[in-house]
Amino acid sequence: MKRQNSPNSVERGITIGLLADKGVPTQVAKALAQELPSSLQLALSSEIAWKVEYRSESLPLDEEGKIRMHDIDKVRRRIGWDVAIVLTDLPRRVDMQPIVSDYSVELNVALLSIPALGVWQVRRRSHDLVVHLLRHLLEKRLNLDGGHSDTIQYFGAVRHIQSKDAHVDEHLALEGIQGRTRLLAGMVLDNRPWRLVPHLASATAAAAATAAYGVITTSFWTLATALPSWRLGLLNILAITVMVTWLLFYNHLWERPVDKTDREKVFLYNLSTVVTLAMGVACMYLILYILTLVATFVIIDPSFLSKQIGYASTFGDYVVIAWLASSVGIVAGALGSSFESEEATLKATYGKRERERQRKSRGLTANDDDKDK
Repeated sequence: MKRQNSPNSVERGITIGLLADKGVPTQVAKALAQELPSSLQLALSSEIAWKVEYRSESLPLDEEGKIRMHDIDKVRRRIGWDVAIVLTDLPRRVDMQPIVSDYSVELNVALLSIPALGVWQVRRRSHDLVVHLLRHLLEKRLNLDGGHSDTIQYFGAVRHIQSKDAHVDEHLALEGIQGRTRLLAGMVLDNRPWRLVPHLASATAAAAATAAYGVITTSFWTLATALPSWRLGLLNILAITVMVTWLLFYNHLWERPVDKTDREKVFLYNLSTVVTLAMGVACMYLILYILTLVATFVIIDPSFLSKQIGYASTFGDYVVIAWLASSVGIVAGALGSSFESEEATLKATYGKRERERQRKSRGLTANDDDKDK
């Protein structure tokens, strides 16, 4: 794409401000602050002294759990940036369409939803999209040629749609199953399901204690070695399903649509929650299984095991004993999670922004954490 520079564009530099939520958005913003000046020299204008700054700061959400463009503009004016772009870990939707980004030429601001970029090459996609947004915002100022399509080809199933919001010019929307799958994957990544284990201490303790009981109980040994592998696998899946279901409903994580237009959005949120919990519980199970397997070798003497099960014990017998004990332990862990506060479960399941949205939907504030039972 060829660029055209206005004779007036060389009068001074342009300062780009990146305002990022904590976590992945801040990590991306920090990298972009270093990369963008040289990229903008090539992509937009070599005659501009580009300066890119970033701040890790979360803007307040409105009553609908969204970031308002006017709030971005207020920060831009307060700091003195020429253009401000917010990188948020909040999913964005307009009607039935998942949104990657919004922009307002009038306010010189834009917003980029990191979950909509998926899980692969998030930094590269953020870089390309920020350049794309800046081309929109600075098109008239730099007398650019107005072509934008080549910048977003890398994103696949996306298209520009007109905005009904007076303060948003256009949205970049995800399309089809590919786009929704990418958004779902990005939402799960932002939730960081591997955090479930340390945040649910009571559940983990209950699971470990039950598994330990199974390791020292001879009836567990006999039952485990008598069961076929397919039945043990079925018990494994059932145990994870029980814990996921318990966490989901006991902690009120399952959302219900307010009206028909809200159904797809709520379905996506619920699906991301279920996938997050399933991955988190699977991580918990894997850790528990490894520890239980080690415990079986340390505690159970091979000759004594052979005497109990009626034949010469093998490595496979230790595997199935740990398998059954861990599955039963996970079910006990579901009950143990009842002793956790709902806030602890929210922290284990959602990122900071998503927890804030959850509170908004329940009519709570950040000060209600201790009351959120």
